[in-house]
Amino acid sequence: SVVGLGLVVACIAGPASADVKIAFIDPLSGGGAATGILAQKTHQFYIDAINAAGGLNGEKLELLPFDNKVNPQESLIQLKRALDEGARYVVQGNGSSVALAITDAVQKHNERNPGKEVVFLNYAAVDPALTNEKCNFWHFRFDADADMKMAAMTDVIARDTKIQRVYLINQDYSFGKAVAVAASKMLAQKRPDIKVVGDELHPLQKVNDFSPYVAKIKAAGADTVITGNWSNDMVLLIKAGKDSGLRVVWETYYGGSPGAVTAIGEAGVDTLKQVSEWHRNATPELDATVAAFSKRFPGKENEYTYWRAKTMWEMFAMAAKKAQSNDPVKVA
Repeated sequence: SVVGLGLVVACIAGPASADVKIAFIDPLSGGGAATGILAQKTHQFYIDAINAAGGLNGEKLELLPFDNKVNPQESLIQLKRALDEGARYVVQGNGSSVALAITDAVQKHNERNPGKEVVFLNYAAVDPALTNEKCNFWHFRFDADADMKMAAMTDVIARDTKIQRVYLINQDYSFGKAVAVAASKMLAQKRPDIKVVGDELHPLQKVNDFSPYVAKIKAAGADTVITGNWSNDMVLLIKAGKDSGLRVVWETYYGGSPGAVTAIGEAGVDTLKQVSEWHRNATPELDATVAAFSKRFPGKENEYTYWRAKTMWEMFAMAAKKAQSNDPVKVA
């Protein structure tokens, strides 16, 4: 169900003296910046809607941005800064290695600091471990995990008899490894006739030219590529494929990363696919949220992406209203 946060959004960067401070810890520079900046705009959009509707239990929210450069150690430094500045909620999504570091740090902080607890709202870090062996009371994920998405993706692949040779290429960190493991396992279960002709891991957000990787994909004779790449790693991989004339179906988690669709152009029709949350009215003509966001943030780099953020902030507002408090423990 949808809680009406209000569709008229105040054009403000955050109240001067907010009652509830929310730390946003994500990449705002480097290879992941395009994705992080779009996410920041999305969260600000919903926070502004809550504030315009009177705030949360009468208190205003403020989003405090911290650049972590997709680095777990840097994220912990930024988390300490955020806590020192009075943040009681932490929002993060880009990079499961970062999320794993944050969830551990938040749990330890809360154990050591009763009365100053922090809640972690995860909108996009999808390593299954985060809600399995690393599950804890303080962490809430609003996105389907890597295994859930791969289950959907391989259900579709299993019905496509044209797919015979699959190449796996992923970022070398916890999420990328989870994608590769899930793909191999589920393809073997659902389509044992499919041959996995490559299983490649590459450095996270550090590759500037993917043409050597594309050459390997070509040489392997792949007809389909499965990848969890996001942000720059998605855009540059797609671009290298197009520039080399690689003819494959791209089965992706984040093919809609800012710039990826533009990079592939018309060649992406029926070949660039993404598994993601969506709903039938998700067009500017039919969904007021998309229209309002597009008006506030025009341009292709700002195409509305994060439906899970809408879910997250509506659930957050509902929880605070039900708790009749903005205290993180009661909201959790």
